[in-house]
Amino acid sequence: MSHPRPPFAPLALALALVLAAPARAADDGAEAAPQNTQTPVQLDAINVHEQRPRNRSSLGGYGDAALLDTPASIGSIDREQLADRQVRTLDEVLRADASTGDSYAAIGYYQNFSVRGYPLNPANSYRINGLTLVGEQQVALENKEQVQVLKGLSGLQSGVNEPGGLIGFVTKRPQQVRSLTLGTDDEGSRYAAADLGGWFGRDRQFGLRVNAAHESIRSYVDHTDGNRNFLSLAADWKINTQSLLQLDVEYQDKQQRSVPGYQLLGGTTVPHDVSVHRLLAYQPWGKPVGIDSLNTQARYLYRFNDTWSAELAAAHSRAVIDDYSIFPWGCYGVASCADDALPNHFGSDGGYDISDYRSPDDTRRNDQAKATVSGTFATGPLQHQLTAGVDYLRRTIDRHGSINEWIGTGNIYADPELLAPATGVELGPKQRRFDSTQKALLASDRIDFGTAWQLLLGARQVRYQERVRDRDGVLTRSTRLSELLPQAALLFKPRQDVSTYASFAKGLSPGATAPWFTENADEILEPTFSYQTEVGAKYERDGLRLGAALFDIRQAYQYTQPQADGSLLFVQQGRQHNRGIELSADGAIAERLRLWASVAAIRARAEDTGTPAYEGHQSLNVPKLRASVQASWEVPGVEGLALLGGAQYSGGKYADRDGLIEVGGYTVYNLGARYATRFGALPATLRLSVDNVGDKLYWRDVGESAGDGYLFLGAPRTARLSLQLDF
Repeated sequence: MSHPRPPFAPLALALALVLAAPARAADDGAEAAPQNTQTPVQLDAINVHEQRPRNRSSLGGYGDAALLDTPASIGSIDREQLADRQVRTLDEVLRADASTGDSYAAIGYYQNFSVRGYPLNPANSYRINGLTLVGEQQVALENKEQVQVLKGLSGLQSGVNEPGGLIGFVTKRPQQVRSLTLGTDDEGSRYAAADLGGWFGRDRQFGLRVNAAHESIRSYVDHTDGNRNFLSLAADWKINTQSLLQLDVEYQDKQQRSVPGYQLLGGTTVPHDVSVHRLLAYQPWGKPVGIDSLNTQARYLYRFNDTWSAELAAAHSRAVIDDYSIFPWGCYGVASCADDALPNHFGSDGGYDISDYRSPDDTRRNDQAKATVSGTFATGPLQHQLTAGVDYLRRTIDRHGSINEWIGTGNIYADPELLAPATGVELGPKQRRFDSTQKALLASDRIDFGTAWQLLLGARQVRYQERVRDRDGVLTRSTRLSELLPQAALLFKPRQDVSTYASFAKGLSPGATAPWFTENADEILEPTFSYQTEVGAKYERDGLRLGAALFDIRQAYQYTQPQADGSLLFVQQGRQHNRGIELSADGAIAERLRLWASVAAIRARAEDTGTPAYEGHQSLNVPKLRASVQASWEVPGVEGLALLGGAQYSGGKYADRDGLIEVGGYTVYNLGARYATRFGALPATLRLSVDNVGDKLYWRDVGESAGDGYLFLGAPRTARLSLQLDF
């Protein structure tokens, strides 16, 4: 297959700057060498103003704080892990956290995930530097310093959101760096990334950092090669000792055919004897899915004095999706499904319907403005750390009336015949389909009782408005509500390196959309409340962090309910009740050995639904036990060499709401190595990673989307090799 190489002038410029830097240094050295004298060298200043340490987070809702002092379970995957594992997409990152799982995370499409068994919401479950991010994109990782996962309710931090939690990205800040990374994999992909930064001005008050990347993707799934371009800028301006202005801009375009999932055979059997390399419903005339994304942020911080400061922040995030999918779904045209009243699954013989789906220029946009003030003060013997502010968030969805036309049938065991595309069908006009606003007042107070006890109180008063329109622009629902979302925690520190806590939180989640085959098709249900209680303990010393948490979360259960007359109705009835335990370890456990490990055991149940078949068993796509471990060992006697390894385990998962069809559990092993050396005067790092060493075939995701169940295969054995040069 051909692999287009689109022009990417910013990347070419960045690479030229990287290559020019060592040449300039070499010229300077050539002029000085004949003098044979030692001359003073003035090193570049290192500016650490407002650099956030790796063991801090603001996702907990109580302001920026050390993880040890945050009464919530927060997982952190740092830059070292991202680089050593050579990850490119978020699903690869999140394998390091046992509390997360895939929730319709298709190759070539934007991905979604679940935390603690609850699917996240693309509208408001993803953040960059604490500010909003449209979730309908594949977020680039080249300019990210950390990926953090808040597990559990986040109403104080993000308002209307799902109870599972938040995924937050922390961007790199300016520093003196000139780095070039080249990579490939066993499929022949080509990858190049540049990281350039420095401080400028008389007092080094201006900082810039540019990250750029180009990836020519050779996929292990047939016919799904693609390409990706990325460019970002981070800028810091230390105006004076009291003021700091920060700017972040990142743009990415990605083109790749999406890889659809399988469905149950006959609605009752997990597909068998399938190939991870086969693209279902492939048609040569099909187009790739294109996703262009732009994320921008501006932040101004002002310090009044040693105890009080203010922050003004604004964010704009936009994703434009050109969705062209030749989609396998259902079996209405397959002979083996002729007697099935609702064949929303593959046929028992592997047959399926093929649809020509087109939804170009699908535009998702989030805009946020936020202002906060924070400071410390005393009231008698009590010490307070107060944060208060206002927050505004608007989300819109503009899209055409899509085309979804049946064009023929195929079978999972054979490539489909060449079919004709749908013709004579026109897109509907582009309309504002969804428009929501959140206006909020928020406040939190961390109250110190002596040296060991802290009481943390917080609340967000949110006014939420939502308008939903159909493909013709007709208003189908308008919702307004005003709710107080409280959050409270009690934290006890018997020692400076140990903390224990108990917390309570109330949340508000957007209602789900009724599937097309229900009596109330396309209806978006009312927002729902959720509640969480959690107790936990943390230990942090000498770079080692240990954590444990017990949680209990309840939310309204939303599902398709069979009616007495045989019809289907999408309802909110009963509750989804998830409870579990999480254990984690992160840091150096020996002189040369570092470990990242987590375990999550979750009991997920539907309760009081009015449909007994859905109760009394583990919920859809939630394993009872999941574990992950990664390790890095610096080999004694071989300077610069580290051996890497890891494993991910998942118990079995149900692929249906009745709890009758289970896909087996799996364990996947990974190996790798890192070797730091020098090429002449240039520091260099070679990295090799091999994921799924045993080439295990397994089902990684068996969740739902738009009311339909899908099964996605995990990646086969994948080897990646990269070379990083630091100038």
